[in-house]
Amino acid sequence: MNNLLTARIQNKMTSFSKGQRLIAKYILEHYDKVAFMTAARLGATVGVSESTVVRFATEIGYTGYPELQQAMQEMIRNKLTSVQRMEVTANRIGDNDILDSVFNQDIDIIRRTMEETSHENFYKAADAISSARKIYILGARSSLALATFLSYYMHLLFENVLLVQSTSEGEIFEQMIRIDENDVVIGISFPRYSRKAVKAMNFARKRGAKVVAITDSTLSPLAEPADYLLLARSDIASIVDSYCAPLSLINALIVTIALKKSNEVKKVFQNLEDIWDEYGVYEKVDEHKSEPNV
Repeated sequence: MNNLLTARIQNKMTSFSKGQRLIAKYILEHYDKVAFMTAARLGATVGVSESTVVRFATEIGYTGYPELQQAMQEMIRNKLTSVQRMEVTANRIGDNDILDSVFNQDIDIIRRTMEETSHENFYKAADAISSARKIYILGARSSLALATFLSYYMHLLFENVLLVQSTSEGEIFEQMIRIDENDVVIGISFPRYSRKAVKAMNFARKRGAKVVAITDSTLSPLAEPADYLLLARSDIASIVDSYCAPLSLINALIVTIALKKSNEVKKVFQNLEDIWDEYGVYEKVDEHKSEPNV
């Protein structure tokens, strides 16, 4: 458990009310569960009111329960096993509609990302990418889907883009052997963080390349080697990794760079449209075709 949070609770233990001591004891013993409970649910679990839970959070130095909850979530971000994530997901949804619950969780994740992402870092990262000689993109495990999406569109905007294959550490370094101060590497990783991605980012930093990290927290191991840290929330307590916010951030990055290079991009896309039409890449849809009877 986070030593700072533990210290805050222990230092205040003697001054707590009876209800606050119940909360403190439960947090110390079950912080992995409390991290995903609402204040009302925590209160009901230990037998106190929601307002007592909120006062407890401020008593130990947080601005409110959400900040206390975030502190607990931060310290377990990289520790939840797949089985634990399934249990947390089931508990969070309870008897609620699953589809609505997932939509609402994703909406909240995007909202929090909007509040936390640095606009300055975002636009500086876009400038660095736009002026780079070569762009390396790396994402391991489930983050590979995000890296592949970003790589697809970057290939349309730039000539020299490499999606680094992360099969083994040796292969990663072989693909990045020529990286230097003229290049940019974009590393993407979310809990549980990929060790390969962290090593690759550190390697790029030592070679003098500009490093853009797309991750979820300043405590992420990708944050330290990053010149530009782009934060996007992910739902660490879901059975699957919720990447709606990182994908939205990546969309914004692509749009920003495309608009910076609008004249070049228009020519590329016009050439692509001509090629797609000539070779029948896309199925044409007859908009005037009547709808089938249902």
